[in-house]
Amino acid sequence: MRHVSSKTQALPRRPAGAASPRDFVHLRRDSASGIEAVTARFLGHAYDMHHHDEWLVGVTHEGVQDFYCRGVRRQSTAGRVILIEPGERHDGQALQETGFRYSMLYLPQGWLRDAMGGSDAGIGFRRTLADDRQLGGAILAACRAIFHAPSPLAVDATLDGLVEGLRHHLGVAAPGPRADGGPEVAERAMAYIRAHAATAFGLDDLTRAAGAADRFQLARSFRRRFGTSPHACLVEMRLAHARALLRAGVPPAEAALAAGFSDQSHLGRWFRRAYGLTPAAYRTGRTNVPDAAEALD
Repeated sequence: MRHVSSKTQALPRRPAGAASPRDFVHLRRDSASGIEAVTARFLGHAYDMHHHDEWLVGVTHEGVQDFYCRGVRRQSTAGRVILIEPGERHDGQALQETGFRYSMLYLPQGWLRDAMGGSDAGIGFRRTLADDRQLGGAILAACRAIFHAPSPLAVDATLDGLVEGLRHHLGVAAPGPRADGGPEVAERAMAYIRAHAATAFGLDDLTRAAGAADRFQLARSFRRRFGTSPHACLVEMRLAHARALLRAGVPPAEAALAAGFSDQSHLGRWFRRAYGLTPAAYRTGRTNVPDAAEALD
């Protein structure tokens, strides 16, 4: 089962001055992929010159993120993407009093090698800073999935989107056209989701169960047949189960775990997005969330 470990990283006093008490660094690690997600804010000096063994892909959310890499100083502003290869030395600091805030993914070399077809020979980032809103969105989506750990299926889906967004920047051609799977692939996937809705499983598990050639064929077949993604379908099923439990008087915390959500807050986020009220409010009133049968009366 995939899980994440998390910590808030203490900021040491550095030669350039003490970190502001309003600075923060939050980190979580996805155990299945080894990818670390970081979200941070710095109001002044961020970190001294250093390097990482991983590939770094990040997006600046606000402020000006100043850093040295590849022989020159660079500035990343809101929406810009930062791309740093293993071994490339870099530092970081804010240029404005308001500081900067960003999200970053640390991608293990082995993971990226496998994602790019099993070889990393000849690949590399063409530039250190890029204006690519789509990739920035993919980085943020993957960070959020790893931090919130909604399900292995959700994390896998965001990482697939990240891989597709990175190909151009790494100089890797997209794979050739894949044959689309027939509707039976999607039907087998749907049957697996129904049978395992309350348990944790990833896209690789679902791909094998559906008999798809790969995760991408599965995603296309599923969307063509059902008009949505496997993860969205899984959330719908879990919400329906949780709603039935809440109607029966089960406390929200118990309903969340029984339906397959990681905890009550996880259920609450999805419940409010879907129905516009909290699980507790639905349990006591359920005034504006009709079931399908009630809607037909």
